[in-house]
Amino acid sequence: MSKSKAILLRVQSPEGTKRVEVTPSSTTCQLFEAVHDTFNLNSFAFALYKEKNKKDEIASSKSKTILNSGLRHGDMIYLAPVNGAALFSNNSPAGEPADECLPSTSNNAPSRPTSKSSAGSTNKEDEVDVQLMKIDGKVERQKDDKLCRHNSNSRCVHCSSLEPYDEAYLKEHNIKHLSFHSYLRKMMSGVDRGKFLSLEDISCRIKDGCKDHPPWPKGICSKCQPNAITLNMQAYRHVDNVTFENTNLVERFLNYWRVTGHQRIGFLYGTYEIHPDVPLGIKANVVAIYEPPQESGQNQVRLAPDPREELVEFIANSLGLRRVGWIFTDLLADDVQKGTVKFIRNIDNHLLSAQECIMAGHFQNLYPNYSRYASKGIFGSKFVTVCVTGDKTNQVHMEGYQVSNQCMALVRDNCLLPTKDCSELGYVRESTDKQYVPDVYYKEKDSYGNEVSRLARPLPVEYLLVDVPASTPVAPQYTFNVDQSKQSFPVENRFVEGHIQDFNALSAYLSQFAFNEFDVAINDFHLLIYISTMDMLPMREFIEPLLRALRNKDKEAAEEWSRSEHWATLEQLIAASSPPPSRPGSVASGSITSSPGVSSGPKWTCPYCTFLNNHDVQNCEMCNLPRSNRPH
Repeated sequence: MSKSKAILLRVQSPEGTKRVEVTPSSTTCQLFEAVHDTFNLNSFAFALYKEKNKKDEIASSKSKTILNSGLRHGDMIYLAPVNGAALFSNNSPAGEPADECLPSTSNNAPSRPTSKSSAGSTNKEDEVDVQLMKIDGKVERQKDDKLCRHNSNSRCVHCSSLEPYDEAYLKEHNIKHLSFHSYLRKMMSGVDRGKFLSLEDISCRIKDGCKDHPPWPKGICSKCQPNAITLNMQAYRHVDNVTFENTNLVERFLNYWRVTGHQRIGFLYGTYEIHPDVPLGIKANVVAIYEPPQESGQNQVRLAPDPREELVEFIANSLGLRRVGWIFTDLLADDVQKGTVKFIRNIDNHLLSAQECIMAGHFQNLYPNYSRYASKGIFGSKFVTVCVTGDKTNQVHMEGYQVSNQCMALVRDNCLLPTKDCSELGYVRESTDKQYVPDVYYKEKDSYGNEVSRLARPLPVEYLLVDVPASTPVAPQYTFNVDQSKQSFPVENRFVEGHIQDFNALSAYLSQFAFNEFDVAINDFHLLIYISTMDMLPMREFIEPLLRALRNKDKEAAEEWSRSEHWATLEQLIAASSPPPSRPGSVASGSITSSPGVSSGPKWTCPYCTFLNNHDVQNCEMCNLPRSNRPH
């Protein structure tokens, strides 16, 4: 930017005033970006005004310049958050479900968390989006020997490449929804090549700052009144597949239900990657499941405040991971001997309940998708929902979903409620003295085949859902240690005997590994969280070099960290603790100083399931119950 042509604008915000440098030829969109960077805001959910009373708004445009907007050197403009967005703190944009949301009649109706989760993504486009922007995206086809009548250097209608949004190709390959980037390419395929493309989220709230009438409920005008909304089946999805990198991840999560019969919620940690099976597709690759504090029963789950949430996010981010979704169970045993479960979710009943749609919308609002084509910088979300339930063959299986951007807006603006007695129906609020709610409609065909509009009171939730396939790969991958021959470290927040994280569990786990296997032993997501928050010797302030070594798969750096004073102190505490004893030469007895040893002794029979276990195993390898207990 040339200094001679630059002008300074003063920007007043709730957090003070700062100067922004632009040129008269800069677009107002570039002005928004400059303000965003200068104030280091969490998102683009803000508006700029020429007047302090929020009049004369400056619209974000890629064609309108600073000069054309009437702004001059030294002018003062005013910044205000949109819809109560938290721009200047670590909190995410507002979007909690209503306090009076009623429990669903579904077998598993998760209640909303009592505290907000912190957003896991930064206010810039994800790396996978940047990569997809650089890809041509066209579907290449080979020459058809039966139909093509040209040489190998030519193309015809039978073998020319297809656009990623080609309907015939998507239908042939059973791809139900466009990928988000295919949708963008389709929007940019017109004459203007997307020059004026601007993605806009709907708003269900009265626009702030109108002085032409008294505040609601005394008055409202067409300028500040939100438009009526007609719900449409969303044609695209932000994520095209949820992949759990190995089956052990889900089995370990389901183990809680198998032991207790209670439902469970977990947060999915992993990465977003290019999905090769869908043109310009994105998949959420899940490598760990964190189970937050929760109160669970056979028919419901309620999340509780999580004091370790910030630490979990730190550990995940240090390992190159992020929160990509949530998973919950809705399982009822059918035949215990056969291991079958009841088929309770189907097209005739419900796929997701209204309460679960509200929860999904709440989480998607907490984790927005950043896009250069969105007028406010954010549009939709990549956060996924996975339900583990029974299928029509009475086997346990996973179903993946997202809710539409329209549903996100209804949840964000506190307009959507579940119904009391029908899981498959939601209900759009009616306007009150405290809140104006626009009319919301959905379209369906009547008995004569004519399309008619219905008021969304009640609302079938299938208008809000987008299917996202969930699966595991044929060739499993293991980001974290999975050794079927060894007892796993317990999962956090499971207050069930034999599943509790404590010093005895830590000692028993580490004693299974040889002295030179420290990098393998420590490479467990649940273990890393535990040792960072131990009561005796928390390692939060020392653990960052270890996380870096694990992320880079640097065995030497991990072993060097194990020689540190703080880990040696922990080893001494473990060695001094009572049962189970550390075996000689194990990680628990000194990962570097000891020599490898082999445990020996008679095997013992589990009093619960009669499984024959090795001498040095303290918990049964089959049912995970402790050796010391006996059935009453």
